[in-house]
Amino acid sequence: MRQEIHTKLSAARTRLILERPFIGALVMHLLLTPADARRCPTVATDARALYFNPDYIAGLTLAETQFLLAHEALHCALAHFARRSHRIRKRWDVACDHAVNLILIQDGMRPPKGALANMNFLGLTAEEIYPLIPWDTQESPLDGHFFEPSPLACGAQQIDSDVSRTQADTATSHDANDLGGGDAGHACHAHEPHDESRSPAARPDPDAAEALAQRWQNRLASAAQAAMRAGRLSATIARSLDHLIAPRVPWRALLARYFMSVARDDYSFQRSSRRDGDALLPRLASGVINVVVALDTSGSIGEEEMREFASEVDALKGQVRANLVLHACDHELAADGPWHFAPWDLVTLPKTLRGGGGTRFTPVFEWIERGQPHPDLLLYFTDAQGEFPAQPPPYPVIWLVKGRAGVPWGERIQLN
Repeated sequence: MRQEIHTKLSAARTRLILERPFIGALVMHLLLTPADARRCPTVATDARALYFNPDYIAGLTLAETQFLLAHEALHCALAHFARRSHRIRKRWDVACDHAVNLILIQDGMRPPKGALANMNFLGLTAEEIYPLIPWDTQESPLDGHFFEPSPLACGAQQIDSDVSRTQADTATSHDANDLGGGDAGHACHAHEPHDESRSPAARPDPDAAEALAQRWQNRLASAAQAAMRAGRLSATIARSLDHLIAPRVPWRALLARYFMSVARDDYSFQRSSRRDGDALLPRLASGVINVVVALDTSGSIGEEEMREFASEVDALKGQVRANLVLHACDHELAADGPWHFAPWDLVTLPKTLRGGGGTRFTPVFEWIERGQPHPDLLLYFTDAQGEFPAQPPPYPVIWLVKGRAGVPWGERIQLN
């Protein structure tokens, strides 16, 4: 490999690490590997290495080289290699390229000539873009997706079968050395010739693809958390990948943590009675907390899910000794509510929860402001698609959200 190509790739990767640490961390997990121009006219990836044509890289600017490195890393981090399912290969590849390129362009990166980026698809995932790609599309991805046997090369040319075998062997060696980390200690490695007579044809392995997708999911979450702690995760990337980097801790565990945080069990040094003795010892002081629970009955959440949620809240309520007020609300509060439960009462839902209209969250907050004591915690079970109050209230609010919608304030727990 020519020294100037090595220098350009190293410089592009270093600048990504410095300027966009989230993407730079992902790129470090891909081995930079030169490939024959007949097999890869531009760049490609198999989710284990990043293959490139040195002559193509030589004709790019440094900014365009950065874009391509980021492009391949996002294909892997978004697990496009494991999400195709029944979809037609070419249309899926085109959809994935649109999705990745639009994220990077929105983040201010400069694409090379020929990159697919239809602005009508902005904000859509590859699965959402796929049905919008015509069956007879003439578009082709700029890069090669070497995720399956006999992949299409960059520019929609067919790759001969020995390429898949070469990459399968290369990927096997990468997995042996890099199952959990990147190639920080490696530079670019040249292809070695393979003996076709003893190289078995690559076959897709669903279990291996799932394991590889999980590793990339962990890498994605780790890189995002590190960038967020450093204040270097851009708003564009955060919005695009929010549903992927949301915590995967079961919602029950997160909900229990919040309930325990408002429990009034603590040690007290308040002066005790003289009859207790001369020594002033700490004692455990407890108190009952007040919790308001609201259910979104606009039709987006099933009744079985609500009953499962109520059962979990009932178990937590007993642990922290909470008085609970239950509301049902779509665009207005349920006429037969609210329902009150003491710490020892079993939380049960009404036999029929009326609803199905539009969604407004404001009625619950207005009810509290009409003279009700402020709760220690308000828990709202919803899809988060509706009208929010303009200002957050002066008490903690937790949104248990089904779906990908965000919330303007309060703590959000993903139902997963």
